[in-house]
Amino acid sequence: MENIERKRLAVLVGCNYPNTRNELHGCINDVLAMRDTLVSRFGFDPSDIQLLTDAAAADAGSGGSSSVLPTGANIKKALGEMVDQAKPGDVLYFHYSGHGTRIPSLKPGNPFRQDEAIVPCDFNLITDVDFRQLVNRLPKGASFTILSDSCHSGCLIDKEKEQIGPSHVTETSNKSSSISSKSSKPKAIPCETILHHLSSLTGINTSDIATHLLELFAADASLKFRLPPLEVLDMFESSKPDEGILLSGCQANETSADVTNAVMTGGKPCGAFSNAVQMVLKDHEVELSNKKLVLLARQVLKEQGFEQHPCLYCNDENADATFLSQSQE
Repeated sequence: MENIERKRLAVLVGCNYPNTRNELHGCINDVLAMRDTLVSRFGFDPSDIQLLTDAAAADAGSGGSSSVLPTGANIKKALGEMVDQAKPGDVLYFHYSGHGTRIPSLKPGNPFRQDEAIVPCDFNLITDVDFRQLVNRLPKGASFTILSDSCHSGCLIDKEKEQIGPSHVTETSNKSSSISSKSSKPKAIPCETILHHLSSLTGINTSDIATHLLELFAADASLKFRLPPLEVLDMFESSKPDEGILLSGCQANETSADVTNAVMTGGKPCGAFSNAVQMVLKDHEVELSNKKLVLLARQVLKEQGFEQHPCLYCNDENADATFLSQSQE
């Protein structure tokens, strides 16, 4: 009876950062393609898919809500509303295609660690702590799958268990890469670049990125910057399994590619990882486990010459669960 009541909810975010030095070209294409796949293959109702892009609404196509800009506050609001309306058995999905970054860790005892974040169009960073807080709010029995096609996206859910990641990489680098620098661009903005941009807006002379973000965004800034470090640490000490599932485009220390003109993508700009996932889904009409999907996407990227290794972070049960609970209707 619960299966009949199951809802499928999605938030899709594509950031191309148009007319800036950080411009990408395939991110909106990525989420538009995934929206079609969610409806046609996974049974999502178009009205339950919220689309946030930094393109004009008319350019984003029909369906969904394309007029909402993917600012940090808007993305977190959409995700928070999705989690808050979730009930046991519901399937939640967040697809992000855009820049990622790494920032100095605020966690005590880790002075040389860096933490992962995504970069909304207004540079109001959403961090691994924010995603951990969202996962912790899930009702028991609901699942929350995050696919992040961005640089440094491994470990984007703080403290989630690694199933496929750095310790699982056995391939050597592909020295005969078929992808030239002219046809792809890393989806990363260095922390120093973000700091310079934020400093130009605040006029404050400090290298502390938290100071700038709090000055500009106040209560809309990431929890990582609003809470004392020890309080952040205490909030996420629990090691019990949860229903967060992260499919990342690369390891935390790697970059993901934005492909502007490649033969294997039909010349259409796209994210290399998002495109690999689409290729795998089209080639395998049967249900796929989260682990199998990531391993097959890795193989596609390796064959195409990309030096990025998609990862999977989730509990042991969800590693073998079907991607987006496809067969559980």
